[in-house]
Amino acid sequence: MQKFFAFFVRHNAYLLLALYCAIASLCIKLQNDDVMTQLRKGSLEFTASLGDKLMSYSYLLHLRKENDRLMQINTDLLARTLNLETASIDDRNRRKLMADTTLNASRFIMARVVGRRFSDRENMLLIDAGWRKGIKKDMTVLTPQGLVGRVTAVSEHYARVMPVIHSDFKVCVVSDQSNVMGVLGWSGGREFTAQVEHVPISSSLKLHERILTSDFSTFSVRGIPIGTVERIVPDKLFYTVDVRLAVDFSSLTQVLVAPLKIEREKVEITGDNGAGEPLQ
Repeated sequence: MQKFFAFFVRHNAYLLLALYCAIASLCIKLQNDDVMTQLRKGSLEFTASLGDKLMSYSYLLHLRKENDRLMQINTDLLARTLNLETASIDDRNRRKLMADTTLNASRFIMARVVGRRFSDRENMLLIDAGWRKGIKKDMTVLTPQGLVGRVTAVSEHYARVMPVIHSDFKVCVVSDQSNVMGVLGWSGGREFTAQVEHVPISSSLKLHERILTSDFSTFSVRGIPIGTVERIVPDKLFYTVDVRLAVDFSSLTQVLVAPLKIEREKVEITGDNGAGEPLQ
C-alpha cells in the first residue's frame, strides 16, 4: 500500500494527464452525431412515456369522478322511478277498492299494509293508519274479497292487525245457503285454509257454500265474505269443516278498516266478544 502511494506521488502528473486524455476522448466520442441522436431519442421517449403515464393517471382520476357523478344521477333516477311506481300501484289498488260495488268504501278508512310477520301459529299485519286517522281497537279489517282480521293495538300512525290466520282469532260465521252457523278459527299450517267449529252433524251444510260473518259477532259487521267450504268430515257430534279463505294474505297490500261496532252490552252479558274470544 505504501509503495502504491509512493508511486502515485512520484507519477501524479502522468496519471492526471492520462485521466484528462480519457475525459477528452469521451467528450470527443459524445460529439458523434449518432451517439447524440440516440441520447436525444432516449430522452424524448422517456419524456413521452412519463407524460403518457401522467395523462393516464389524470384520466383515471377524472373517470372515477365522472363515474361517481353518473352513479349519483342513476341513484336519484332509480329513487324517483320507484316512488312513481309505488304511487302508481297504491293508486291502482285504491281505485280498485273504490270501484268495488259490493262495498260503500266511503264509510271505511283505507290503509296500506306496511309490515307483516308470518309463522305457523301467530301471524301479524301492520297498517299505516293509527288513531290520528280514527283507527280504534277491535275495528274490522277487510277487503272487497273478504275478512282480513281485527285491530288489536293502535298507535298514532300505525295499527296492529290480528289476521284470520292467527291461532287466537275467532269470529262467528254463517253459511249463505243453508244458514248453518259456527265459529271460524285457524289451527295453523296453510295460510289459505281455516276451520269452522261447532257445526252439528245434523246440519245441512254442503260443499262450495259461501261462509260469511254473522250477526253474532260483537266486533265484525255481518255479511263479510270469509271463503267457501272445501271439505266436510263428520265426527261424533260435529263436522270438521275446512274453508278456503277468500283473502290471499300472501299478496295483501291494501285494506279497509270498518267503523267500530260497539255492542258493549252484549260483551258484558255474554262474558266474551261473541266469537268465543276472551275479553281484552
